[in-house]
Amino acid sequence: MSSPSKRREMDLMKLMMSDYKVEMINDGMQEFYVDFHGPKENLVNVFEVFLPQLLLYPNPSDPLNGEAAALMMRDRPAYDQRVKEYCEKYAKSEDVGAAEEEKSSDEELSEEEYASSDEAVAGKADP
Repeated sequence: MSSPSKRREMDLMKLMMSDYKVEMINDGMQEFYVDFHGPKENLVNVFEVFLPQLLLYPNPSDPLNGEAAALMMRDRPAYDQRVKEYCEKYAKSEDVGAAEEEKSSDEELSEEEYASSDEAVAGKADP
């Protein structure tokens, strides 16, 4: 199995060679925007079904964040606690847009910060 960074690179290269509009941030492979067109009528399924299922049932055997997957398989209570901490820290509705204001456009994430941000995405939702 390839490393998560190699997987990101391969996936990003595939996106860049596709018809999708890909905009790199800071000329690095860590941050980028992708414009894509979703379905016209059933987009609600993505938000009401697919994303909640992905967050509730992450797949540690095919991770984007290897560190989070290892923690999940090794110590599920510690993983759940870390996810809860990241949700409290980064996923508050009143903070939407605040992260963009705090970071300057020329600032890059360190590998540790990048890995940590993936953990919040890979976690399960708290009711």
